[in-house]
Amino acid sequence: MAVRAVRGAVQLERDEAGHMDEQVGALLTAVLERNELNTDDLISIWFTATPDLHSDFPAAAARKLGIVDVPLICAQELDIEGAMPRVVRILAHIESDRPRAEINHVYLGAAGALRKDIAQ
Repeated sequence: MAVRAVRGAVQLERDEAGHMDEQVGALLTAVLERNELNTDDLISIWFTATPDLHSDFPAAAARKLGIVDVPLICAQELDIEGAMPRVVRILAHIESDRPRAEINHVYLGAAGALRKDIAQ
């Protein structure tokens, strides 16, 4: 079994804790489903949020999904002029037999514009 990394992102419509939980939960669920993973396959997850998001920690959504024994960390994304606002990004480290080329990175909604080269 190899260690692989999965990227993903979602743009929030508004900075509200409930909305963040919903959207980050949808992102994590899509990453797990599209890569045929379960929580035992997760090693760790890094979350970043753009500086305009203040309502909650993105990792809180993972805990609400039942991802409770996986190391999670949140950080602030760089504040770059012209960058897409209200974006939560993830970098999940996983154990998988899939070759790197078959890992499905997940960019939901408008966040698909961030990485057109790997967005599914």
